[in-house]
Amino acid sequence: MTLLRALLLVMLVSLLAYTGVVISREGTDFVSAFSRDIARMTWAGQFNVDFLCLLVLAALWVAWRHRFSAIGIVLAVLVLIGGTIFLSTYLLVESARSGGDALALVLGP
Repeated sequence: MTLLRALLLVMLVSLLAYTGVVISREGTDFVSAFSRDIARMTWAGQFNVDFLCLLVLAALWVAWRHRFSAIGIVLAVLVLIGGTIFLSTYLLVESARSGGDALALVLGP
């Protein structure tokens, strides 16, 4: 669990720094760039569709983990919007709540 938490922290910090640079250069309108790449049918678009599929799967898992309760749905939407920044934070918090039990982390309470 320690290695997972370390990886999550590295991912979170790296992505926050990278996102900060991108926002300072290009602003916050990521939807236009995301959609444009998909519409162009390029490798960047393929990557975006693949990433979107992963986000949907992660969001469904979070909603399922919370038994599709209201908070589970809200958390799922945050996964879709926040991507790895949100999901890594969520997993760090839930790994602490699970007391290091991987099964509890995956399945929920």
